Amino acid sequence: MSVFRDQVTSDTKRVRSVVILGGGTAGWMTAAALARQFGAALDIKLLESEEIGAVGVGEATIPTIHWFNALIGLDESAFLRETKATFKLGIEFVDWTRPGYRYFHPFGAFGARLGGVAFHHRWIKARAEGLDLPLAAFSLAETLAAQGRFAKPEGDARSILSTLGYAYHFDASLYGRHLRGIAQANGVTRVEGRLQDVERDPESGLIIALTTQRNERLAGELFIDCSGFRALLIGGVMQSAFEDWSHWLPCDRAVAVPCERVAETTPFTRSTARQAGWQWRIPLQHRIGNGHVFSSRFLSEDEATATLLANLDGAVLAEPRTLRFTAGTRRKAWVGNVVALGLSSGFLEPLESTSIHLIQSGIAKLLTLFPDRDMDPMLADRYNMLLNADMDTIRDFLILHYHANPGRAEPFWVERREMPLPESLQAREAHYRRSGRLMLGGDELFREASWLAVLNGQGIVAEDYNPLADTLDGASNIAQLRQIAEVIARASPTLPLHDAALAAAMAQG
Repeated sequence: MSVFRDQVTSDTKRVRSVVILGGGTAGWMTAAALARQFGAALDIKLLESEEIGAVGVGEATIPTIHWFNALIGLDESAFLRETKATFKLGIEFVDWTRPGYRYFHPFGAFGARLGGVAFHHRWIKARAEGLDLPLAAFSLAETLAAQGRFAKPEGDARSILSTLGYAYHFDASLYGRHLRGIAQANGVTRVEGRLQDVERDPESGLIIALTTQRNERLAGELFIDCSGFRALLIGGVMQSAFEDWSHWLPCDRAVAVPCERVAETTPFTRSTARQAGWQWRIPLQHRIGNGHVFSSRFLSEDEATATLLANLDGAVLAEPRTLRFTAGTRRKAWVGNVVALGLSSGFLEPLESTSIHLIQSGIAKLLTLFPDRDMDPMLADRYNMLLNADMDTIRDFLILHYHANPGRAEPFWVERREMPLPESLQAREAHYRRSGRLMLGGDELFREASWLAVLNGQGIVAEDYNPLADTLDGASNIAQLRQIAEVIARASPTLPLHDAALAAAMAQG
């Protein structure tokens, strides 16, 4: 009898209905994930309007997307075909520290797995003792990217292919459509319409239903706000405050336009610094996505658009469109029974392709902390703490690109160079300069290879290394590093060109 009573109690306290406000990437990623994980135990409705366009920024991803793809059971071959996707080995940064200089942030690891001393400390020691090879020589991903080649990582740690990582470029609107098909096949109900009213419980303040302009009532127990910058539930109803970070990240506009493909696919995103911001280039199967992110304090929209149109690979395929935003976050992305995911929870410009990662990171946290109907506030507190940590460390990583620019003279870049930094970033940079150590928390998104690539790429050089490296014989260490670089140089030409690898991947399944 007690077992039966416990089961009844469990059944009555569980959340059984979820309402998602907004489609787009965030809404359909959330719907697909919840439907896949909960199945028939959860009734999921998604309200969106065809009249409201998706922002569409976020066509480039980082390797953490493989976790989400596995979570929803995504078939890679179908995904590549249906979203016009290409493979991505990293991001090339052009003109960021000074005009004419470029560096690469590769996915995966530098060097090879060597015992005892971390690879980058070996490299710093070897450089101090006469090694003339740059960091780039120790990245298979960067070498492949420069040659237009691609390969997937292997699990065998003895293979240089085990150091690779990869992600994707894809058409955001097609990705949303693909996810919608997966979600609806798993039982998600899509409701067409705009939000008209929000009904709240007068005692608890929790939301109990959304009403559309067509007077449809969508009752629920948990509400997910994927309404984009408007943040209709988390901001408009639950009054969660927005923390403005524009004093660190002042870009507040983006002009976006697609153009024709004119060459073989480059398996990386390119970010080129401009007068008051930067320009992205994202190669897809059917077009190239382009955008100019800039600060309206330093550049007009007309000037930004003209700069973008003057720096395209091929003919323009659509009218340029301008997006407006403010960098920042909501310290409380979960309030009551409302969880904000995507742009409604905050915004960090797509410099390091983190937009989709932050959506899936929020989904992962929600699944781990999924509430009962009583909405235990400790779950929301924990969720908010973890999300804030994510946002803060990614914010610092983006600021690093901006302020370390010794060779740029434009007013925008001078102001970035002279701006006060978050204490957390100051400490991390100072420690790396002093000791070569990368002081990372266990849950941080960007790991040692990413910080190493950008710190060195932006001209922040370590003056020392871990004393443990002094136990290595200097000549043997240099010889070993040269051998790794030679393995990378020999392996790269044997691997397929990107477009051949992509065609083979799409033909599977």
